[in-house]
Amino acid sequence: MENKLKWYHKAIVYQIYPRSFYDSNGDGIGDIQGIIAKLDYLKKLGVNAIWLSPVYRSPNDDNGYDISDYCDINPEYGTMDDMDQLILEAKKRDLKIIMDLVINHTSDEHPWFIASKDPKSKYRDYYIWQDKPNNWTSFFAGPAWTKVNDAYYLHLFSKKQPDLNWKNPKVMEEIKKILHFWLKKGIAGFRCDVINIIYKTTLEDGKKRFVLTGKEHYHSQAGCHRILKELRSDVLEQYDCFTVGETVLVNTQQANELIHPDRKELDMVFGFEHMDVDHINNKWFKTKFKPKKMMKVLNTWQQEVYWNANYFENHDQPRSVSRYLKNDEKYRVVGAKMLATLNLSLRGTPYIYQGQEIGMTNANFRTIEEYRDLESIRIEKLARKLWFPKWLRMRILSKASRDNARQPLQWNQAGGFTTGNSTWIPENPNKSYINIEDQTKDKNSILKYYQELIKFRNESEALLKGNFKPYSATKKIYSFIRESNDQKLLIVLNMSNKKPRIPKGIKGDIVVSNYHRTNFINPRLNPYEALIIDITRREA
Repeated sequence: MENKLKWYHKAIVYQIYPRSFYDSNGDGIGDIQGIIAKLDYLKKLGVNAIWLSPVYRSPNDDNGYDISDYCDINPEYGTMDDMDQLILEAKKRDLKIIMDLVINHTSDEHPWFIASKDPKSKYRDYYIWQDKPNNWTSFFAGPAWTKVNDAYYLHLFSKKQPDLNWKNPKVMEEIKKILHFWLKKGIAGFRCDVINIIYKTTLEDGKKRFVLTGKEHYHSQAGCHRILKELRSDVLEQYDCFTVGETVLVNTQQANELIHPDRKELDMVFGFEHMDVDHINNKWFKTKFKPKKMMKVLNTWQQEVYWNANYFENHDQPRSVSRYLKNDEKYRVVGAKMLATLNLSLRGTPYIYQGQEIGMTNANFRTIEEYRDLESIRIEKLARKLWFPKWLRMRILSKASRDNARQPLQWNQAGGFTTGNSTWIPENPNKSYINIEDQTKDKNSILKYYQELIKFRNESEALLKGNFKPYSATKKIYSFIRESNDQKLLIVLNMSNKKPRIPKGIKGDIVVSNYHRTNFINPRLNPYEALIIDITRREA
């Protein structure tokens, strides 16, 4: 594997949610010029690539994941000239741009779908129409079919996101053109949205489930693999680019079937199994976070999957400090540093979500009206129908809503996101003490720790390309070894607010510590303490 590493294996990717990153024109919505204005910040942070959530033209039913034109820019974000400038300015700073590719569905306002409503249109077969619906349910709750005139169309998500029919070769040709369009502009790759559910093998009724009835007919099907192979051979291999797939409900075997180099499909995937350790059945029913459950999942994926895409936050997940720490006020700083150490020490390509580098927390919304997320609003309505009391509905949303990660990035004590009087979604009041400007000045801040940790990783042979070996895992302490030919590192992480004893026999040089530890005189780990220990000489 070491000799086969490409640039994206060594890269650190920073995800930008454009709507909430930085607003350059005061309208309360982040935009492309805002991203350009902050490229120097990202370069100084130390990342190598930027993944943009969708910036395509869209009615914004699902904040850009409902695309009405793949080759145009949402006017809220700017113009194609702005996008060309972003690609150029990023290139000057040796920053690569990754686009979000959403090809399971389009917007119902896409010209293809509008035309497909006519049964005689050549676009009718671009989508999945039936005279009668089957019993499949949507990821957003409720039926996966909507009626138009005398027929029904399939939508595994919102009714404004009709699924494309990948059995139609014309759909393949359209998507190939879109890929070429962006790759010729200098895009370095794609994050492929819900990519392992794009092919529907049959439209038969599914086995009834509490959620996702019908998934056995579209989840990780053979047809999906054929599509990815063709896109790779006919388009992607002509460019120096990579693909990372959002692959729902996959296990390690299914992940390898998508990413192993011999298969020539994707380069890496986002697994979800470690995101599932703190809930029952689905993300809305949270349980107490038990670190050892996550340790077990991480060990499995690290040892069994060819190459991992490592993450603990993104635009669909709650903030990690609010999710995994006992108290996101008392332990936020040390806890965020511990989670950073974990993310950047695992084998694979690390992804950082905007605001994660300063320890942004979950939202503190007081009313349902403050939420903007389509999925959250639908779940709240469903919970109301089921007679869930208001306090419980709000509690569920506060823990799991996607809007937890979508509040504006906190640039300074006043917010600094916009010069306008309002923002598209309410800001978090804790911007007054959690913000980039303050942390830039504080040598002990989370941001400074990220910068130092990224620098260390970029200079570490073991972290960049070394193998992974579990060391030990208790209820509180997670430890593992990263080893290359010339370097051996032991990573020790206290994932609790307790003070457990340091595992016996640990010796070596402490090279990274979120508590500035220099020795092992204190035999106990501090709450959420993180250590990277160079044991190369000890093992020599």
